[in-house]
Formats: sequence, C-alpha cells, structure tokens
Amino acid sequence: MSVHKPAENRPTENRVVVVTGATAGLGRAIAGRFAKGGDKVGLIGRDEAALAALRAEIAALGGRAAYAVADVGDAASVMEAAGQFERALGPIDVWINNAMVTVFSPVESIDPAEFRHVTDVTYLGQVHGTMAALAHMRTRGRGQIIQIGSALAFRGIPLQSAYCGAKHAVRGFTDALRSELIHAGSGIALSIVEMPAMNTPQFEWARVHIEKQPKPAGGSVYQPEACAEAVWRASDTKVREYWVGASTFMTIVGNILFPAFMDRYLARHAVTGQMRAEDAGPDRPDNLYEPVGSLHRTRGAFSAVSRDRALILPGQTMRIATVTAGAAVFFALGAIVGGLLF
Repeated sequence: MSVHKPAENRPTENRVVVVTGATAGLGRAIAGRFAKGGDKVGLIGRDEAALAALRAEIAALGGRAAYAVADVGDAASVMEAAGQFERALGPIDVWINNAMVTVFSPVESIDPAEFRHVTDVTYLGQVHGTMAALAHMRTRGRGQIIQIGSALAFRGIPLQSAYCGAKHAVRGFTDALRSELIHAGSGIALSIVEMPAMNTPQFEWARVHIEKQPKPAGGSVYQPEACAEAVWRASDTKVREYWVGASTFMTIVGNILFPAFMDRYLARHAVTGQMRAEDAGPDRPDNLYEPVGSLHRTRGAFSAVSRDRALILPGQTMRIATVTAGAAVFFALGAIVGGLLF
C-alpha cells in the first residue's frame, strides 16, 4: 500500500507511449506525466486544434509528441494512428487506453443510439486500441498495454448504466486477453488501473438526461494528476492491476461483501448525490458525438473538494488482505462462540 508522491524521473529511456483520449482530463494528465519522464508521447483524440495545442505544450516543456486525429470507436482510424506513431516516433512501447464518453441518464430516458455510442467509445475503443497495439507489439514480442478501468467496473451505479456496462466489459476483455498472452508465452504485459471519481471536464460536457448539472459520485474526488501517477507507476512495475484511491478499495470490497446493501444504499444516495443544485439548461455543451473545444483542459470544476494524493493499491494484494482479514474475523468469532457454548 502506498500514497502517491511525485516519483523521481527515471533516466530518459525515450519510450514511445500512446495515450487515447489525450486532450483533456486524465488523458491529458497522463500525457504530461510521461512526457515529463522523458518519454515520447503519441496523442489520440478527435479535436485537431486541441491535439496541436497539447503537442506544443509538451514541446515547450522539452518533450516530444506527435498526434493523430481519430475516434477510437472507429477501429480503422485507430489502426492508422498506430502506424503513424510507429513512423513518426518509433516502435510503440506502451499503449494506454483512456478515451471515454458517458451519458448521465436513467435507463428509461437514454436513447439506444446513445447507449451504443458510449459502448463504442468506452468499451470498444479499448478493444480497438488494444488490437492496434498488439498488431505492432506482437512482431517484437514486447510492450505493455494499460487499460484505464474504474471502480464502477465492479459496482454499477444509477444514472451511469452505459458507462458502467462498458467498464465491466473492459475487465472481461482484459482478463480473457491476459490468459491468451500467457498461453502464448508472450512478453507483452497487460495492466489495468481502476480509477476513482476524478475532477475532470466530463461533468461539464457529458450528455445528460437529468434536470440538474452532474457531479462526481461519493465524497472522495481526486485530481487527475494523482491518478496519472498510478498509470506511470504501472508502466514501471507492469503490475497486473492497481486500485487507485481509498474510495475504489471501499467500493470494490464493499460490493463483494455486501452487494444487496450497496443496491439499497446507492438507490437512496447516488441519484441526487450525482446532481448539483444548478439546472442543466438546453445550452449545456455535449461531447457525445463531437468534441467541445473550449473545455480541453486537465481539471474540471471540483478542485476545491478534490484530493491531490491517492492511495495506489495493488489489486491482488488487496484481495488477499481482504480474504485474510475476513477469515481472521470468522475464526475469532467462531472461537468466541465456541467458548461460550462449551
């Protein structure tokens, strides 16, 4: 168990690192973190002006970046982007699947086409990115793919059914692929980083079918830079899975132990708990199908309540610790009851 601290930069390795959804929020923080570490960064997004601005920002800091305009829901454009980066920057060493879109809506109010598009970007976008990376990495027998997951991949919450379903699917796909890579004796590493609620622009530009402006669920919100540090660490350790933030740990373990309680708790608290006081008016920007250029930044509107540091927890270690603690409690209670009876 460790607390995020800005890590010392390793000696420059000039790795080539590709980041999807790079122009805002977590993706932008990840791109900056790897550029700061001396890596060359390939940027994928839908807004060319935002991509060009980010490339210039990285260059001004002494880094090197290239960009490709692509919608990750379109497999062919992602494959083409991977080829562009191989030619412009060199062999891809790390590919990070981060792009996402969401709709805040009850299931009854979301259009099937909207649901499909969230799935195309948030789930199939990771599939397409993984396939593009593998097409180049397999010929060399090395590389790493990092999936950006979510605590909501373990516990769906109201108003985010499309996003939660997509993140659940990412886990299933990743587990299946990992076993295939192990079976093949591949040197390609596959990691997933499960994220907490973050202070990103998604709450300003996600499509909504609710009356109020959305906000992050729960009481713990983290700055995207703290979460980007976990992705950086995963690229060093090649660990199977990280859980980022105490809230992610509590969500995962809580749902394992008390799923029915979580159902009722979220029913009572997570609908109004994801709404601000302000109305969501008809002029609200919406990035579901087209980018919103004015909001391409790293942080959202919740810095005042966001944490700059996050626990970075190895998932396997936390599972073992949870099972061990549960077993200890069980046997302790058994000993107490046994003593009372006999």
